[in-house]
Amino acid sequence: MSDALLLLPDFLLIVCGFLLCRYSALDRPVWDAVERLVYYLLFPVLLFNSIVRSPLEIGETLPLAGAGLGIVATGIAAAYALRRWPGVDAKLHASGAQVAFRFNSYVALALAEKLGGAQGVAWTALLVALCVPLCNFAAVYPLARHGGHHFWREIVRNPLIVSTVAGLVANLLGIRFVDPVAPMLQRIGQAALPLGLMAVGAGLKLGGLWAGPGLAAGLLGIRHVLLPLTALALVWLLGVPAAQQPVVVAFAAMPTASSAYVLAMRMGGNGPYVAGLITLSTLLGMASIPLWLALLRQLW
Repeated sequence: MSDALLLLPDFLLIVCGFLLCRYSALDRPVWDAVERLVYYLLFPVLLFNSIVRSPLEIGETLPLAGAGLGIVATGIAAAYALRRWPGVDAKLHASGAQVAFRFNSYVALALAEKLGGAQGVAWTALLVALCVPLCNFAAVYPLARHGGHHFWREIVRNPLIVSTVAGLVANLLGIRFVDPVAPMLQRIGQAALPLGLMAVGAGLKLGGLWAGPGLAAGLLGIRHVLLPLTALALVWLLGVPAAQQPVVVAFAAMPTASSAYVLAMRMGGNGPYVAGLITLSTLLGMASIPLWLALLRQLW
C-alpha cells in the first residue's frame, strides 16, 4: 500500500468530523466536550498504557530517542527565534509558537501502526513519551509569560505531561496491570484515536490566520519543511536503524497538535489564530507526509 493510502483512513476520519460538526446535530458544543474528553482522559490513558507496555531497550532506542529530541529541539529554537522578527505581535507569537514544534500524536500513532506494526507503535510511543513533556514545557512557557500564568502550576496540571511521566516511571519500576484493569485501559486508549481525529476535523477553520499571515508562514515552514529536513539529516548522522527511519521522518512531518487550540484558549491566547494554524497544518501534513517518506526511500 502506498504512503498516501496509508493516511487515507485517518484523513477520512478528519473529514467525517468536519462534516458532522457543520451539517448535523452534532455541532460545536458537542465537539468541545469531545475535545475535553480526549485531552483530559482518553489520550492520557493511551499515552500511559502505550509507554507502560513498551519495552525500553536503551541500546536499540538511543539513536531513535536522540533523533526525536533533536527534531523537537530544532523546532523550539526556530519557533522562539521568530519572536525577533520585525513586526511580530507578542500575543500571536505566544499563542502560535507551539504549532511549529508540537505534533499530532493521534495521527502519529495511527500511522506508526501502518508503517511498523506493533513495534512501530512502541517506537512512536517512546518518541511521544520523551517529546511531549519537552513540547508542553516549551508551549506553556511563552503563554504563561505573556498571560501572567504561573508556569510550574500549568506544567504539573498538564494531563499529557502527567501521563507520560507516570508511564515512564511505571515502566522503569516494572509495573504491569492484570485483568480486568489492563483490557479496560487498552479500550479507553483505543477510543482516543478515532475521536481525536474526528475532533481535529470538527475544529478546522482558517479565518483567524489573517491576524498574522507572515508569522503563520514562518511557523508552518518550520513544522512542515525544516523539521522533516532535520529528521532526514539526523537518521543519517545518528545511525538510526533502517526499520525506525520511516517512523522518525513521519514523526517530524506530522501536522501540529490539535490540543494546541485548547491550551491557547485555556491560557488566554489567540484561539482563532491557533485554530487556523492547526487547520492549515493538518492539510499540509496529510499532503506532505507521503512526499517526505518517498524522499527518505530515495535517499536511503
